[in-house]
Amino acid sequence: MSEAKPTPGQALLGQMGGVSGLIYSALPVAVLVPVNTAFGLLPALFAALGVAAAILIWRLVRRDSVQPAVVGFLGVGVSALIAWVVGASKGYFLLGIWTSLIWASVFTLSVLIRRPVVGYVWSWVNGRDRTWRRSRRAVLAFDVATMTWVAVFGSRFLVQHHLYDADETGWLGVARIAMGWPLAAVGALVTYLAIRTAQRALHADPAVEHQSATNEAEPARD
Repeated sequence: MSEAKPTPGQALLGQMGGVSGLIYSALPVAVLVPVNTAFGLLPALFAALGVAAAILIWRLVRRDSVQPAVVGFLGVGVSALIAWVVGASKGYFLLGIWTSLIWASVFTLSVLIRRPVVGYVWSWVNGRDRTWRRSRRAVLAFDVATMTWVAVFGSRFLVQHHLYDADETGWLGVARIAMGWPLAAVGALVTYLAIRTAQRALHADPAVEHQSATNEAEPARD
């Protein structure tokens, strides 16, 4: 029996290291803020890097997926470098703030040009063709899911950028954690519901379903 293929939400969660990966990503931030308050910037940055390195080693020992840990460690390293250049611990959050804006912009643009990112991720993950674009209901469902991710990334940017400008480093840390995996879980849930809606729409449209089956049955061409 073939293994069930992951949904885009599950694929995204997997790229972030699963639930444990999302929790691990919050640990450097949870260490950074109190250490900065007690001992200053450099000890806080070294503490955050130390936690990220420990997570990487732990994943290696357990033989878990290493990619999320490596990406996380590099992200912490770049964030720490930015904070050191800025000369303030709040600089640690700049990378995440502007990355959120970039993703919100990309996802919004995909909806505006009628190429919702979630739909294309679904096609890629499941090895399907793009006949779903012929179904208005399917496209609308993927639009809704994509715009949900826009709301996730956009809210992260707006809230954390405001806290950055207000020099609220402590609240920045709280917002980074609180708006991390909880919002990602909401986005994954809406993505799952959108996929179910799109699948029902495709099955209800014989022409689209027949075209999809025909495309999948065609042999691959060189």
